[in-house]
Amino acid sequence: MKKWFILVCTSFLILLSLSACNQNKIQNLKLAEVTHSIFYAPLYVAMEEGFFKEEGLDVELTTTWGGDKTMTALLSDGADIALVGSETSIYVEAQGSKDPVINFAQLTQTDGTFLVSREKMDNFEWDQLEGRTFLGQRKGGMPQMVGEFVLKQNGIDPTNDLELIQNIDFANIPSAFASGNGDYVQLFEPTASIFEKEGTGYIVASFGTESGHVPYTTFMAKESFLKENDEAAKKFTAAIYKAQQWVEENEVSKIAQSIAPQFEDTEIELIETVVARYKEQGSFSTDPILEEEEWNNLQNIMDEAGELPTRIDYDTLVNTTYAKDVMKK
Repeated sequence: MKKWFILVCTSFLILLSLSACNQNKIQNLKLAEVTHSIFYAPLYVAMEEGFFKEEGLDVELTTTWGGDKTMTALLSDGADIALVGSETSIYVEAQGSKDPVINFAQLTQTDGTFLVSREKMDNFEWDQLEGRTFLGQRKGGMPQMVGEFVLKQNGIDPTNDLELIQNIDFANIPSAFASGNGDYVQLFEPTASIFEKEGTGYIVASFGTESGHVPYTTFMAKESFLKENDEAAKKFTAAIYKAQQWVEENEVSKIAQSIAPQFEDTEIELIETVVARYKEQGSFSTDPILEEEEWNNLQNIMDEAGELPTRIDYDTLVNTTYAKDVMKK
């Protein structure tokens, strides 16, 4: 009887130990980001503040430098999750994908670019672009589509009212402007603020403020991955939501200090300037839900730019289940 009791107790302890190991098991996820930018501050907060680890996730981050390369990494299983503009999922779906790319958590909700003028202007008006040279972004990319949309919203025809230059590689646009090309340029941060600090150019308008809410960068994954990794996707979304709330609730200086390790070559004062600018204009989503109105606004912008292959229903490529579940808690 005594031996039997000892055997039962030993078996119970082994099962308990195995159960604890399973609960503490860390799941690895490969995340590809389209670029490495302060614009994605909540993501880096999730990493630096340990929110992914709290959810039992080890996230391996890779910068893939470009929407096409990011989507290629996702489709070829080089990444489990991609952080990229939602327009890329529409392009993939329009090509007849058998495994749709699903937007399941939103990170930024406005465009992240700014209009920079070579001359300092105290009272900028959009009609001042008429007859001038404008260095835009890559044709077909979200920044360029938003840029053209905003110009048209303000009565400027990008084709006829100014000289629009689009044939410069993304990485070379700032240097082209700095070397004397163009009267205006569309730039991301922190380059826009660096130019302003150096006197190379001056921020006169925000494309994010002008264009309204759009799913500018979202976390997405193949439908098959989400079905097979439902719990991991939910945990990932929970970590992002924690970070979004943390960014919303904390001061700019604290946010900058948190993400500073991600930008070792950038002065903390500049990080603060950029975080403040994006936070003030509401670029950081405060929750991971991609709203239907935002989805429709995105397709309207693509359509206006002549880049929308076909309209895709919201429910086809957007899944808010994880976001709504984690927000309930």
